[in-house]
This record gives sequence, C-alpha cells and structure tokens, in this order.
Amino acid sequence: MGTITKALDLLNHFTAARAEIGLGEFARLAGRDKATVHRHLTELTGNGFLEQHPVTRAYRLGPALLRLAGVREAAFPVRKLLRPIVSALAEATGELAHASILQGDALSTVVHADPHLHGIQVHFDEAEVLPLHATSSGLAVLAFGPEDLRARVLSRPLTHHTGKTVTDPARLKAMIEDVRQSGLAQSDGTFDAEVASQGVPIYGEDGRVIGALSVAVPAVRAHPDRLVEIADKLRHAARDASRSLGGAWPETHDTRRPTPAER
Repeated sequence: MGTITKALDLLNHFTAARAEIGLGEFARLAGRDKATVHRHLTELTGNGFLEQHPVTRAYRLGPALLRLAGVREAAFPVRKLLRPIVSALAEATGELAHASILQGDALSTVVHADPHLHGIQVHFDEAEVLPLHATSSGLAVLAFGPEDLRARVLSRPLTHHTGKTVTDPARLKAMIEDVRQSGLAQSDGTFDAEVASQGVPIYGEDGRVIGALSVAVPAVRAHPDRLVEIADKLRHAARDASRSLGGAWPETHDTRRPTPAER
C-alpha cells in the first residue's frame, strides 16, 4: 500500500462498537509500528478526518467526514433513493434487508431495515465492511461485476469468518458460475454462522454493477419455500433500486432460474 492508502486504511478500523481507538490499539490492528501509525494519525487529524478525545486522547472520526458525506449524498443521493426500497423490501419479506455499495474490493452498507416481526432477529452492524467471498451480496457482485475484480479477489488469501466460509478459489469460481446461471446469490452460515442470506446485484448509470441488495434470515427460518418467496421480492426490489440509481436492470434477471440447491 502507498502512504495515502495506509493512512486512509486506518479509518476502516472504526465500527459502531469501536468508535474510539487509541494509538497502541491502532498499531496492533494495523500491524504497523507506533511511529508510522502516529504519523498517519497526525495527518488525518490535521485534515479533519479524525479528532481526539480531550481527556483520553483516543481517536474518533472527525467532522471532515460529515461534510464529505453530505456533499456525496447531495450530489448522488444513494441513501435517499434506496431507503424506501429497502424498507419496503423488509416489510414485504418480514426480514432484515440491506443495500451495499462496492468500496474497493469489499462492500459498504448504505441502508438497512428490519421490521422486527420475530423474536429471533439478525444482528446487523451497518458500519461493518462486507467481504465479497463470504456474503451473498459479495457473490452477486463477483458474479456480475468486472472480471478484474473477480481475478483480484480470487488471487489472494481469503479470510475464514465461520467454519462454512469458502476460501478455495476453485470452489468459489464454481459458486460464482452458479450465481451467474441462477441470477441469485445464496449463502448459508458463511459470514455469520446463524444466518442465511440471498443477494442480487444493483446496477449503476453506466450499466456496471455498483453494489447489491440482500435479505438476511436467521437459519431457523431459512426454509426452502420461504427463501423462494423472498427471492422473488428481492429481484423486484433490486430492479427498482437499479432504475432509481439510473441503471438498466437486465431482463434476464427477472426470469427465475433454479438455484444449485433446487437442481
């Protein structure tokens, strides 16, 4: 990684549960020496991307990000456009739905909704980065996104998130081809051991895949008939999402084809 990338990469260590991070913890998380990390943190702080707690001196996200987020949303209102679609999908399925946008070689969630109709629910952290190889959203992007993205992801070591996470490139290639054939990505316990999910791609204004729409279900409710019902609603919502963002939804995605589990 270049110097700028190393500095900006530090921002990815923040989560809803880890909103403040000290220098020592930053060095441990990044796997770098304290002097280098401190230099990067100083630059980020000086430019408003970070700020320090006045007492603990721990770092937290700074006001520059709020301004840039506001500029981004005003120019390209992704959240405003996707929120009603994601909320309607969650209500229609009775399950947690979320939309994510491609960020480098991972997915960043922009909107999620959960109608809270059941006692058992999927725990979801919107700040968490979603890996492409271990989630249905990611597999949908890998299947219909650019070839260079697939090649890049499959050429490097991949993280095991659960005992079911597939990291073997040959198996992942076969899974990606299944998604291309069915038009629907499915995962079962590969990112969260207790969750099954289904995902479909979202297309942007230039016809390329820019993200994905997914519905996540606790494993205890992931019955085949229910998943088929959810998949139909998911496809329609993804079509609406793509069109709202100026993208063209391929008609082939509207034709339901059997998934590997149904063949």
